[in-house]
This record gives sequence, structure tokens and C-alpha cells, in this order.
Amino acid sequence: MSNNSNNGTMPVQEFEYKAEMKQLLDLIVHSLYTHPEIYLRELISNASDALSKVRFNALTDQDILDKEAELAIKISIDSKEMTFVIEDSGVGMTEEELIANLGTVAKSGTLSFMQSLKEQQKQLDGNLIGQFGVGFYSVFMVTEEVTVETRSARPDSQGYRWRSGGQGTYTIEKIDKAERGTTISFKLKEEHKEFAEEYRVEQIIKKYSNFVDFPIYLGEKQVNSITALWQRSKSELKDEEVNEFYKFIANDYNDPLDFLPISVEGMVTFKALLFLPKEAPPEMLYRQSELENRGPQLYVKKVLIQNECRDLLPEYLRFIAGVVDTEDLSLNVSREVVQSSPVMAKIRQILTTKILAWFETLAKEQPEKFKTFYKAFGPIIKIGLNTDFTNRDKLIELLRFESTRTEEGDYVTLREYSERMGEDQKEIYYHSGSSRSQLLAHPNLEYFQDMGIEVLLLSDPVDVFVIPSIHEFDKKPLKSIEKADIDFSKQKKEKKAEPLAENLLAPVLQLFRETLGEGIEDVIESHRLVNSPVTLVSGKDGLDSQMEKMMKMMQSTMPAAKRILEVNTSHPIIRNLAGMIMADANNPLIRTVMKQLYEGALFLEGGLDSTTAFLSRMNELIEAATLSR
Repeated sequence: MSNNSNNGTMPVQEFEYKAEMKQLLDLIVHSLYTHPEIYLRELISNASDALSKVRFNALTDQDILDKEAELAIKISIDSKEMTFVIEDSGVGMTEEELIANLGTVAKSGTLSFMQSLKEQQKQLDGNLIGQFGVGFYSVFMVTEEVTVETRSARPDSQGYRWRSGGQGTYTIEKIDKAERGTTISFKLKEEHKEFAEEYRVEQIIKKYSNFVDFPIYLGEKQVNSITALWQRSKSELKDEEVNEFYKFIANDYNDPLDFLPISVEGMVTFKALLFLPKEAPPEMLYRQSELENRGPQLYVKKVLIQNECRDLLPEYLRFIAGVVDTEDLSLNVSREVVQSSPVMAKIRQILTTKILAWFETLAKEQPEKFKTFYKAFGPIIKIGLNTDFTNRDKLIELLRFESTRTEEGDYVTLREYSERMGEDQKEIYYHSGSSRSQLLAHPNLEYFQDMGIEVLLLSDPVDVFVIPSIHEFDKKPLKSIEKADIDFSKQKKEKKAEPLAENLLAPVLQLFRETLGEGIEDVIESHRLVNSPVTLVSGKDGLDSQMEKMMKMMQSTMPAAKRILEVNTSHPIIRNLAGMIMADANNPLIRTVMKQLYEGALFLEGGLDSTTAFLSRMNELIEAATLSR
């Protein structure tokens, strides 16, 4: 730690953390953390970022402070005094940057997400804290007070000292600091004195930070091995080394599911090492928009230019971690140039093609690994169908679905479905809903189950927006089983009971229409029902019910479309109603039964707004049934 003092001539300013920041610190230090050693990874990661920035700035800015200073991270510890100091010669911070970086929450939504983790009684595993930009604060797990001394690389900068006990306040004062960069120093709590032992610190650095792009010195000794793995050929890559590199760049505790080295020479020249995570990062599930800000790291001639380069991959592939290194861009390229560069467009195109081929290879050669990947990232991949029209056909081939012929958790492709369709079947049928069990219990599926016709079961919310846009596969239209215009005439089946004669059926349908009134588009005879008396379907031009439900969630003012009620004329209830109408069409019990059948169908698909009348009517019918005994 620097011994500079302000000699009492410069004022010490005290700042109060915002309420959100206080809550966040409390959560990090007391509620969610299980791996205190992570603090060292986070401090090294921040130092590495600061060094990357200054190296990048030095390419274009001649007036940078200490232009010749070695780019390195230096750690010094004292096991007797239990003190820890980490110093970098990076970009440093101005007073405004100190307040922004060390006094406020980095990302909106961070606090609410971490609170929800606490409510679910989940522990905050180590890869989360860095991803949310709050890694520095993990230091308060191992110390009571932290001092940060920093000077920005700008030539006209001044030195500042920031100090906090991680409670309610922090202070900032001006100091004399000759060199640019940042020094963080603190005394360890008694229970964490292990972090003042050289062997332990070296062990942690090798575990989490071995691939940091700059030398890390512990005392006089460099402890990390800087190596550009992506520059090696596939045969030279060892799994263990690759896995450790992935954990380092992806802030992940797990090994990757798979990795892909790429070497391209031609119109563009680049090397890449890409990784498929085993599971979706929690914040990606929490906020889909997080995809927008992800992407592999972009290097130019082995120098890090952009940490998460969103322009290297289309949005639906940005969950892939890794490094892309090219010599076809200049080192001092700006972000704006990166975005509009034809070189980047070409790299993006090649990467996308190779990644989709990688997925296809996994599906053919390692189906279990592909299944793990698809469970984690299938919903995100589907987004590409409506955004990446160049690769649409490849993406459609990658799609997987559960169906009435698969076990739970197993999948069928559209091609497999198409190849095992019966000769008479001309369409690919799907059924959408909230879960497999709910889908299998739905009356609309009865006919297809009875006939042995396979139906795709779509329970992923993304499906209702994506699948209808496919229209057809292998010249076979995709059709929701709910649509009222399905042609059942070619597939006759033996009914368990004769349907009602026309002269008995017409009054039943008519009374249903009168009873349900404006709430329904029409009431018709059903050909799809086997065991249930009625079901609701969408009109020819209406939305699939699941699609409508999703649209209403996004736009609550959207009016509900009228549905068609289909009536199973061979069902005992409907046949009994026909008899009751013949005996006395004014019997109030008939209308009560009709309303109950309709609302029961609504209830089944989650569209019944008020259950009070439904329950009251049910009790009325039970009473009538028990009276007649």
C-alpha cells in the first residue's frame, strides 16, 4: 500500500451508499456467498480489464501517462500482519469513475435478481457475481475495510484514495500518486488469514486466473502462464487446459459441454476457440435482453480489443463463449468501425456457418451431449428462425420436439416425424400448451391418439411464436390440431356409439347457440372428440389458443377472440340432452348443463375468468343428480 498521505491539507469527502447498494453489499457478504476465495479472482479480473484498456488506449493515444510502464499485476502479502495488496499499472480511475465503479450498482435488475435467489434459498455460486459487475465487493467477505489508491492514465490526472468498510459510507480524498493504475490494500479477517499465505494465493491464481493476459507477480515470482490457446492446432490442445481456459473467460465453475477450434485463411484470416456452456447463464433466463450484450472476446493480433463483442455472432448464438483473433483489423480499431467492418461481417458469416455445422455434428455423433445443449439453449436457438433467414433451413433441421410418440424428455425432429407419417396423412400436426401432462389430457388430442397419428407437443412458450412461421416442412403443412378446418373425412373410424340423427342434433346445436349467445362464434358437430362431450377450437382465421394467451400476457387490452364449441354427438351427455329437449325444451336444467360444459372447456385451457358461477352451477347439478336417485 502506498504511504502517501494528504498531510491534512486536502479534504476527505464522505459519500453515502444508495439504499440499493447497501442491500446488495449485505446480500453479497452475508447471505449468498459460499466461496470467499472468489474475491481474488474478481480483483485480478478487474486489474486485467484495467490493463487491457490502457494497452488499447496506448495504441491511439500518445499522451498516456507512464507510456513505458510494464503492464502487470503485482500482489504482495504479509502473513504476520495479515495484509494483502494488489497493484496494477492499468487505466486507473478519475474521481467520477471511482464513484461510478465503486459506489453504485453496475447493472439494473441486479439487486432484485439476487434477492430472488435468496428467497429461493439458493447460494450465489462464484460465476454469478462477476457477471453482474459487482465482483469488487466480494472483498468485504474477507476484510473489514478496503483502501483503493488510483490515478487515471490521462496525463492531467490526479491521485485519489477511496476507503470503505462496506457498510453505509465510503470516503474519497486526493493524494499524491506518481504512477498511473490502481492499488487495493486491506487487512484480512482472522478467519481468512489463509489468504495471506503464499502457497494458498498461488493455488487460487492458478485455479481461476492462469490465463490472464498479463503477468501476475506474487512477490518477485510470476505465477501465471500466459498462453494464447486459440493459436494452437486442435491436436495440441489438452482437454484440461481448454476447460480451465473456458472457466476463466466465461466466469463459469463448470467445464464446457464442448469446444470448437477454428482456423480460417482466405478472404479473411482468423483463429477462434469457441465453447458451448453446459447450461444457460442464470441472467439469460432472468432477462432475455442479456443476450444482446454478450458474445466472444475479439482479439486483433493477440491483443484484446473487445471483451464481449456482440458483432461476432447473431443474437441467437451469443451464449457461445470464446475468443476470436484476426489480423485483418487494425489494432486501433474503434467499436463503431468494428460494427460496420466488412471483415467483421465475413467473420460473423463464417462463424455462424461453422457453429451450426458443429451443432449438427453433435446431434449425429453425440446425441446425449446434443440433448443437454438443446435443453439449455433450444428456446434461444428458435429465436434465430425469425431473424436469420439465410440459415433458416439449417435451424429448422436442428429443431427438436416432444411428441405423443416420445417419452418425456426425449425428442423427435421434423424430418423423423415426416418420415414416419402414415400414407394418408398429409400434414404435420402440433398441439401447444403449458406442459406435457396438460397437453396429453386435452380433449382435442383424443381423435389423433385414437387414430395413432403423431402430434408434436409444444410446451416451450417460444414455440407459439416460432412454429406457425415455418408453415411447411418437406412440402407438408404444419397445422395446429385446434384449428377448426382440419379435414377428418379421409380417416373414418369406428365410433363407440352412433352419432345423433340430424333431426335430433339440430335442436341441440341451436339451443347451445342460444344459451351461449354472443360469447361463442358457433357450435358445430365434432369429428375429433372420442371420450369428451365438448371442446373449444379456434376459428379458421383465429389464433391458436396458446398463441392468444401469450399475446394477451404482452398486451392485456387485447380482446379475446370468439371460439367454436365442438360437440361430440355420440357422447352420452349430448345424447341425454337431445332426449331432454324432445321431452321439454324449456327445462332450465338443459341450459345449466350447456353453460357448465362450455365453462368446463374454458377451465381446461385456463381461460375461465370467474370460477364462482362455475362452482355454484356444479353444486346445482350435483344436487339435481342426487335428488333423482
